[in-house]
Order: sequence, then structure tokens, then C-alpha cells
Amino acid sequence: MTGGENQEQECLLLVDDDASNLQVLYETLDGQAYKLLIARSGQDALNVAGQVRPALILLDIMMPVMDGYEVCKRLKADPGTAGAAVIFLSALTDTKDKVHGLELGAVDYISKPFQPDEVIARVNTHLKIRRLEKELARRNRELEAANQHILESMGEGLYGLDQKARITFVNPAAERITGWREEDVLGRTFQEVHPPVRADGSSYPDQDSPVASTLTNGMVHHRDDELFRRRDGSAFPVEYISSALYQDEALSGAVVVFKDITDRKRQEQALRAALDEVRELKDRLEAENVYLQKEIRTEQNFGEIVGQSPALLNVLQQVRQVAPTDSSVLIQGESGTGKEAIARAIHDLSGRKERPLIKVNCGAISANLVESELFGHVKGAFTGAVKDRAGHFELADGGTIFLDEAGELPPDAQVKLLRVLQEQEIQRVGSSQVKQVDVRIIAATNRDLLQRVDEGAFRIDLYYRLNVFPLMLPPLRERQSDIPLLVEAFLKNLSLKLGKPLEAVSKKGMELLLRYHWPGNIRELQNVIERAAILAQRPVVDIGDALIPLPPQPSTTSQDAVGEGPRSLEDCERQHIRRILDEVSWVIGGKQGAAEILGVPPSTLRSRMKKLGIKRS
Repeated sequence: MTGGENQEQECLLLVDDDASNLQVLYETLDGQAYKLLIARSGQDALNVAGQVRPALILLDIMMPVMDGYEVCKRLKADPGTAGAAVIFLSALTDTKDKVHGLELGAVDYISKPFQPDEVIARVNTHLKIRRLEKELARRNRELEAANQHILESMGEGLYGLDQKARITFVNPAAERITGWREEDVLGRTFQEVHPPVRADGSSYPDQDSPVASTLTNGMVHHRDDELFRRRDGSAFPVEYISSALYQDEALSGAVVVFKDITDRKRQEQALRAALDEVRELKDRLEAENVYLQKEIRTEQNFGEIVGQSPALLNVLQQVRQVAPTDSSVLIQGESGTGKEAIARAIHDLSGRKERPLIKVNCGAISANLVESELFGHVKGAFTGAVKDRAGHFELADGGTIFLDEAGELPPDAQVKLLRVLQEQEIQRVGSSQVKQVDVRIIAATNRDLLQRVDEGAFRIDLYYRLNVFPLMLPPLRERQSDIPLLVEAFLKNLSLKLGKPLEAVSKKGMELLLRYHWPGNIRELQNVIERAAILAQRPVVDIGDALIPLPPQPSTTSQDAVGEGPRSLEDCERQHIRRILDEVSWVIGGKQGAAEILGVPPSTLRSRMKKLGIKRS
């Protein structure tokens, strides 16, 4: 089975004994301009690889008869297939398993279940590395051939010197290389014609030169880190050997044999640049792998945007308008309203969708590490910086960066972010080198940035740069008609996650959900539905009063209640937060803390507590 008949396409071999996994891999990579082959067993994989020589093999580990480790071992032992890049596929997460696979010659490891974006990104990156390595090998061969051609066609220059370093002989090749005619240099000292000059252009004393040493002690010297001077005053890199001449066993002079190595040095420099590119690409791959692993481990709160309310449809219409542009977008709204989902929708509808969307929670990074996280650092920039590290902006080059809780950025980071927006360039911490980047910025906040500007905590020029296209997300209480649709979507996902049938919420439960004001918005709704699903004993899920803390109805028999009248929304929110805090002994952050139960960040909960005057008695 192939993904196309174009012989120029690179060939990928997909190996898994599970047909459904093969189908998922095939559908993920189909259309990526590769020729796709499949194998259902280890022996089939060896047979196919031996015939077609695939560029890359996605190899399952746990297979009957012959597992992936043995297949990889045999592939690497065969010179015909040893060059194929092998990426292991497995649900095994033990570090020893991964290390064992890498020791056998694999280049990477993808965990099951597969994430399509991760599979495509890793395959593309390793194929690019393979192409660069082949290019390096080709250039090495060309360099060797070029050096041989230079030697054969040009020949070496030769000087004969007497004991006082005066030139006594010059061959035609030396005249051709240097431009000096024999009659111009005979009788002059070698150091006068070619003063000692290092490759960096700096001079050093004549008596310290290798030629002077040969004439003094008869030792042979070989150098390729110096420059010779031509007759026109220009300099060129040279490789030379100085050897002593003897007459009647007495040192009588020296011979200097040399050649112009300008082309060799140029090609060596090009090779070093190519090697640096490979190293930089591998470093970037490592950083992207770390980021992708974090993405895999992070539960996606909103796999898709759900709803048909006018308020949401208005936002989505604006998303469709701004997505094709490169304009900065500022998404504002309360916590839990789906700002990250909107950011991903903008990215997925843009021309940058093939590059990553890098997400950064600015409020979760300590102030002294914000610049390093965003812009990267060089080795030794600060204590603990043991190697160069790319920042999030470098990872997002060509794609989009999503700055969540952008209002929490410290002043120094705001200055550098403004530079990125204005100049499209970054500078790693501890480095003087400036790097160009092509990044679209989407920022989000649940705070009033203009108020932060008035307080002196946020730069007004940065605010205007971010606020090119503002999007205001409505809270869930303003789009109650979407609650049944959201509940349906959450139950569908939870049914797969929990492995039990979940069809709907009971009528009474839906009434409770519609009556509640949802201070934590969609995130709080999702948490409530998940807790209810865990407790559910039947497909129709009950929503108990304990999960929805509705305010008590006024009692007609209580004069205090009659005199008090209806309670405000703030009173309801204050009562709900207090009740949750009491249940968890006033623990705000961490596992099972009040913030997690309410579905809001700890910083947001503390802010609401301060505004509502909630204090522990």
C-alpha cells in the first residue's frame, strides 16, 4: 500500500501488528508528500526494508514472534538498511525501555496513544536531519575530490633556502601561486618575502617561525594555520612543510614546500556551518520534544469550541476574520471562558497552522526566569544554565505563541516583548547575538490591562501593540443556551475516558445547571460534570445539590429573610467560595485545593477572595 507513485518521494515504513494503529498512522501521514508502506510483523518489516530501503521507519515495540527491538537490531546490522531512521512506537513509559531503544540505534520514541501533530512534527524533523546528514556526506566527498584535483592540477610551490634563510630557488608553481617572479626574490630572506603571519592576521617574530626553527635545529615542521603574502600585497591561507637540507652531514639550508588552501578553508568553513545547522536543528528538536511531551501530559480543557449562542457565534465570526492575518490578538475574558481554545482556533485557521502553537502561562513562571523561558539563554548566563537553551519564541518561529495571563509579565520582560513586536528579533539571556524570528503573538488575560497601565504595572505602548485586534469572550452565564451542548460534549469525552456509558444529564440536573451562575465558567462546568460522571451509576447522570451550590431561597416565614430581599450575585459567589474553602480547610492551591475544585488558577481565586472580602475567621 502506498501514499503515491512519485519515485522522488521519500519512503516511510509503518510497522505495527495492530491494524487500527496502522490505520491511524497512515491517515495521519497520508498527504504529507511521502510514499507510505506498511508491515504487520517484524519479519514483514525486514523483508520490505530490504527491498525498498525506506528513509524512516515507525516501528511498534510490542509485537509477537519478533518484537521491535529485535527488528531494529537486525536493521542496523544490515548495511543496506542501517541508514534508515527508526522511531519506536509504544505505550511503554519506563525510561529504561526508551534508553534500550536508543542504544539499539533508534533516533526517537513516540508514546501511544499517538498525537497526530507530534507524529508529523517528529517525522518531518528527522527526515530533515537525515537529508542534512546526506548533504554533509556529499560535501565531504566533494571536498576530498576538490583537494585532490587542486593538488594534481596546481602542484605545490617550492622554495630553496640557504643556511641564512636566503632564497636560492623558486619553482614555477611558487611563482604562479604567489605572483613573485624568481628574479624578484632570489637572494632575499624568506621572512622578508613571507613575514610570519598567523591565520587571524597577527604577526609574530621571525626567530619564532617554523622555518627559522628548521634552519636552527633541523626539525621538520608542518603548518596549515598561517598566511603567505602575494606580490600584490594580498594574503592567502597556506599549508607548508619546512625540511632541512644537509651537505656532508652539515645543515646547509632548507626546503619549503607549500600550497594555497583557500578553497579547502572555504569548504571547511561551509562544512562547519552545515554542522552547526544540524546541531541547532537537533537542539531545537530536543526542545520541541520536551514541549510536546508536556502538551501530551496536559489535559486539554477544550478539545473543540462548542456552542450556538449569539454571543459565541459573534466571537467566532471575529476569529474567522482575524485568523488569516498576522495581526496581534488580545483575548480578554474571565477565567475558564475558553481563551486558549479561541487562540488555537485562530492558529488553526491561519497560514501558520503547519508550525507549532507554543503556549506560555506567564503567571506560572517565576519573575527571575521569565526572560529565559521566553527568549532562551546561553550556557553560563546564570547559576544553573549548564547549556544553551532555546526559548519559547525560538520554538514558535514560523508559528504562533500564546501568552496566557500576559498581564502578569514583569517590566523587564515587557520591554523585550515590545522589541519582538517591533523588530521581530530576540536576544538570549547572556548573549549579545540578535536572532530574527517570525512569530505571531496572541495574548490573553482575565485582568483589566488599562487598569494595570494606570497602576504603572503594564506598559501603555505594549498594550497598544497587543491590542491590535481585541476579542472579548462572554462568561458562561451570558450564554446559558450553550450549557446543554457543552454538557453533551463533556459526557461524550468522559464516556470514553472512564469506560462507561454516559448518555445525558437528568432533567432535574439540567435545571440545576441552568440556574447556576458559574463564576468559574466552562472550566467549572467541566469539573462539575466530571465529578458527577465519576459518581454516576447509570447512563443518565444525576447532578446532586452538593455539586451545584445554589443560594438558598428566601423563607416566607422568616421576617429577616423577608426584610433582606433577594441576594446579589456577589453574595452567591462569596457563599460558594467560603463553602468550598471550609470543605478543604482553606487550602487554596495544589491537588484537591479550592482553586482546583472551582476550576480557576490559584492567583484568580486569591484575587476574587480579596475583592469579595473573604478572610479566614
